Parts: sequence; structure tokens; C-alpha cells
Amino acid sequence: MYVTLAVSLIIAAIILALTVITTLKAYQYKHTVDPPPEDNHSQNK
Repeated sequence: MYVTLAVSLIIAAIILALTVITTLKAYQYKHTVDPPPEDNHSQNK
């Protein structure tokens, strides 16, 4: 029974660590926004 508990805790700790690492990498990602398109209404007339 203790072996099953130990293995379960190790797996839970690994999943928690991977979740934290992934979340930290996601927050470090720099998003970019495209500039708005120019208005070409004066050229269409």
C-alpha cells in the first residue's frame, strides 16, 4: 500500500512541476499585435 502511495505522490509532483514550468513559460511569451491597416478611402474615390 505504501508503494502505491509513494508512486502516486511522485507522479502528482511531476505533473505539478510540469504545470508550473509550462505556466511560467506561457507568461514569459511576448505577444505582438499587427498595426491597424491604413485607410485607403481617398485613393478609391
